[in-house]
Amino acid sequence: MTSQPTLTKAGSGHGGPGEPGGSGLQAGLKNRHLSMIAIGGVIGAGLFVGSSSGIATAGPGILLSYALVGTLVVLVMRMLGEMSAANPTSGSFSAHADRALGPWAGFSIGWLYWFFWVVVLAVEATAGAAILEGWIPAVPQWGWALIVMVVLTATNLVSVGSYGEFEFWFAGIKVVAIAAFIVVGGLAVFGLLPGVDSEQAGLANLTEHGGFLPNGAGAILTGILLVVFSFMGSEIATLAAGESEDPQRAVTKATNSIIWRIGVFYLGSIFVVVCLLPWDSKSITEHGSYVAALDTLGIAHAGQIMNFIVLTSVLSCLNSGLYTASRMAFSLGQRGDAPKSFARTTERGVPRTAILVSVVFGFVAVFFNYKFPDSVFLFLVNSSGAVALFVWLVICFSQLRMRKIIQAEAPEKLVVKMWLYPYLTWASAALIVFVLGYMLTDTEHNGRTTMLLSLLVAAVVLVIAVVKQRVAGRAAAERGAVERDDVSVG
Repeated sequence: MTSQPTLTKAGSGHGGPGEPGGSGLQAGLKNRHLSMIAIGGVIGAGLFVGSSSGIATAGPGILLSYALVGTLVVLVMRMLGEMSAANPTSGSFSAHADRALGPWAGFSIGWLYWFFWVVVLAVEATAGAAILEGWIPAVPQWGWALIVMVVLTATNLVSVGSYGEFEFWFAGIKVVAIAAFIVVGGLAVFGLLPGVDSEQAGLANLTEHGGFLPNGAGAILTGILLVVFSFMGSEIATLAAGESEDPQRAVTKATNSIIWRIGVFYLGSIFVVVCLLPWDSKSITEHGSYVAALDTLGIAHAGQIMNFIVLTSVLSCLNSGLYTASRMAFSLGQRGDAPKSFARTTERGVPRTAILVSVVFGFVAVFFNYKFPDSVFLFLVNSSGAVALFVWLVICFSQLRMRKIIQAEAPEKLVVKMWLYPYLTWASAALIVFVLGYMLTDTEHNGRTTMLLSLLVAAVVLVIAVVKQRVAGRAAAERGAVERDDVSVG
């Protein structure tokens, strides 16, 4: 571990106009882009696609699973917001870990996060291609995956503003769709929407059909494992803030609004779903929770409507995934943890090499998905599955140390504060460790396999990080010895 790091004084780290922190990135994201990126970041395709398995496992009690994970995400984002508001950077939590815990931590969590998102690129591209092929079967699924990846790569290569514009509209569609679903569904639940089977929809669905916890309290923990990964992406706003006109304001706003975003979009929509129809309805597992809920409302072509919304979410996730992976690679290049070419930018402030390298690995993962879906690709998916929890745990430990550094060196930068520090930070870390441990006991939903493979990959990256740090330390010591000898001879 290195000696205690120092913070850059206010204003000293800024380069020329349009270059936050002198990094070569440009402040091309507008306030409306950041607002929608922050909102859309918590609404992943996993909410639409993965919620059905959670409902089938925990029944109405899945609301508690979402509430617990949502609370954890709010706390972790508060910690990240505290650090990022004090020092906005494209590397976000990886850069903070580098300063707070040492280069080994920033290197490890940065590369693991990058690995997670390039695998997500393949998962989302394949999911989007499957929907598009259903609409236009003349183009094969691999063709649609290629088209989608190429278009979004081109978007990211143009400028950060084009990424922001695309994400503004993608996220906007998701937000409008969920808001409309909650309003219409809520009216149906309380019997205010005509044409809905009042005997099926209602608050009674929360307690009938076996009670609120039909499968016991333990199902809440299993539900946590099933829903936790759908929250990944909340941190994207802190990475994007580094390319906004007012990074500190953007981070503060995104951090302060996370509570209502999770409360409305996750808890609100899932509450409507479990009230519209019984949790054990076969249609939930057969058609998906949201499609089944739309069917109860008598909305025609519910499946196709949901496919459009899911496709929008997939494209949003792809767009943000490529952006996030490239910015993390850029940050790693800046800190010497990746090739220096990763940190080079075009005249428009675009880290072209970082984007292209990320998308190439995304293409390779797509190829594995089609050629070796049950072996190589399955390994990639499982081995990146627990990265979200690793990232949140590192954020906790980084914040514990960074708070002291900020207070000692630049207390005026502490504009966002973690509540009840350090107690809630330690409680959050303990909950994350508990979830990680509980994953090892989960054989029914592949939790143990995901955890073991994720730990394997993390261990490999960590070993590389430690070896790299020791080699760098020896090289620095040798240079120091040579310089001292030159001085003494002189």
